[in-house]
Amino acid sequence: MEKLFGKSRAVVGVVHLLPLPGSPGYRGMEAVRERALRDALALYSGGVDALLFENYGDLPFVPRRVESHVVACMSSVIEHVKREVSLPFGVNVLRNDAISALAVASATGGSFIRVNVHAGVRVAGEGILTGRAHETLRYRERLKSGVMIFADIAVKHSAPLVELTLEEEIEANVSRGCADGIILTGRRTGEPPEPERVAEARRACTRWVLVGSGVTPENAPALLEHAHGCIVGTWFREGRLQEEVSRRRVAELVEAVRSLG
Repeated sequence: MEKLFGKSRAVVGVVHLLPLPGSPGYRGMEAVRERALRDALALYSGGVDALLFENYGDLPFVPRRVESHVVACMSSVIEHVKREVSLPFGVNVLRNDAISALAVASATGGSFIRVNVHAGVRVAGEGILTGRAHETLRYRERLKSGVMIFADIAVKHSAPLVELTLEEEIEANVSRGCADGIILTGRRTGEPPEPERVAEARRACTRWVLVGSGVTPENAPALLEHAHGCIVGTWFREGRLQEEVSRRRVAELVEAVRSLG
């Protein structure tokens, strides 16, 4: 974790992209680039250790492979931000396109990707999301890429087809799915997982454990006691995704996490 993020306990700030071409609400690429840069600068100046670029504005999300222009547009935006912000970064192509995320991250110098369903099957608003760990790992090998794979465990805004224990989910994603780390979330955006669940995951997982939703300065000590870091998005935006990132909130959370040692 220290090699990847420069800290033993990392804060990853999410850059939620405005709608890309073809999505409802698209207002042009210049608006997408300008907003992404402003948010990235606020995250950087507030002290985060890394960024995570997501095409969050592309509602409703495509359940599987996105169109080629999404890959091109995300790569273009990331290159634009990189000129001003020097931080490690990752890519998440929603709703569950690990192949495109790997392509973008590998082409732009990203360090990791987030995959909502890496192994197994989940039911979500987009339909049935199927993990394709076999494709993702083989594609990474073809690219000769060092990009790390962080897999969500029982990702938010979804439900299981078959109930599995946390240990079974981790085994499917890490031991059998070869993910480099896992992400734990609550049931929905802004909702944290139970601290006991994070502790259980840390005991069961031999790789990195990140908390992917609901972290605030108040609950950071409990949630991050057994985690290697957190991914934070909506809290930095006053809890409203339409708002821009608040540098004050970023600094407040970063300070709380740094105080944990």
